[in-house]
Amino acid sequence: MRIGMILDKVFPPDPRVENEAIELIKAGHEVFLFCLSYSNQPPKELINKIQVIRYTSNKLEYKLSALAYTVPFYTVLMKKKIHHFLHKNKIEAIHIHDIRIAEAVFKANRTFKLPTILDLHDNMPEVMKLYPHLQKFPGKYIISPKKWKQKEESFIEKSTKVITVSQEFIDEVVERTHIDLQKIVLVPNTIRKSFYSEAVIDENIINRYKEEYVILYVGDTHIRRGLQTAIRSIKEISKHIKNIKLVIVGSNTTDTLLKKEVIELGIEKFVDFEGWQNVKLFPSYIKASAICISPLHRNKQHDVAYANKVFQYMSFAKPLLVSDAIAQKKMVERVQSGLVHTEKDTEDFTEKVLTLYTNKKLSAELGKNGKHFVETEFCWEQTSKNLVHLYDNLKT
Repeated sequence: MRIGMILDKVFPPDPRVENEAIELIKAGHEVFLFCLSYSNQPPKELINKIQVIRYTSNKLEYKLSALAYTVPFYTVLMKKKIHHFLHKNKIEAIHIHDIRIAEAVFKANRTFKLPTILDLHDNMPEVMKLYPHLQKFPGKYIISPKKWKQKEESFIEKSTKVITVSQEFIDEVVERTHIDLQKIVLVPNTIRKSFYSEAVIDENIINRYKEEYVILYVGDTHIRRGLQTAIRSIKEISKHIKNIKLVIVGSNTTDTLLKKEVIELGIEKFVDFEGWQNVKLFPSYIKASAICISPLHRNKQHDVAYANKVFQYMSFAKPLLVSDAIAQKKMVERVQSGLVHTEKDTEDFTEKVLTLYTNKKLSAELGKNGKHFVETEFCWEQTSKNLVHLYDNLKT
């Protein structure tokens, strides 16, 4: 089958899109990826057998994308490009990555009437509520998360099949839209075995932290990810663990707030901001750590989604400390791969860190359980089978 994936971003990088495309190609399908270009990237490129086809975009289109469901300009511009893509490449099934570009796809598809798969990477209308520019003028008044949710529900109804990333997300969508459970498919974000089996370890990172008791966080560092909880706990933790080190590998525009708090608390020597690093270095940071964290704030998005970092941590047999955001709480407790703290509760976070520090046997057991879970059940090679089955049984 000639599958047309639609992505309203540049490519690479996008691990989920790439992983899905590669798996479908391995299953015998052809994958053509519609994506955008803002520079001098080649209009066509073969990446891991994915036929990447780039359409030129610009800053105006990018800004209009935020207003996709306020004014129709972005949809009109994208519809023309998508229509050309579908026709030129003789696409037989459409795979839409998230909802920003979905209306343009459905309008372009009126000519072709192809089956459509809507892949919900995130609960985007809920994530939007957390964007800083939607908290103030003018974004607060011109971009409506409520309107985006209504659009999302209409796209779910129109789609042939819907993909989501967790069972909790499936439950939420079914309860909200009353769609047939058979219409929705679980394809969680998990890691490939190569992430840990083929990792190249940077000894400089290992040696830098070999005398430290490292609490590690990797990924997006936006305030909603909960790093203030960890930072505010460090002062108390340092009284009990003299060689404690909170290592933060990642970045966001809100980092200035985190760094300011570290200075105000006087804990600069206990916190390292590494900034964004190449994903290839993640295994080295994880291997150098004692505890790995995901202190997410609870909200409608975080309650139904897993952070990919959690599986990266598990693959190196590290004990987890995660907040009680529902999806990750359920998984960690079921697998017995870590401890759970109440979101935003620094005292609970501190207590759980000290439990793991003083009980080395427990830490090792939790890490071992997590590694076994990833290796046998929750790696991409296993979880992607639902995606392949969907397309193998899709009627065109």
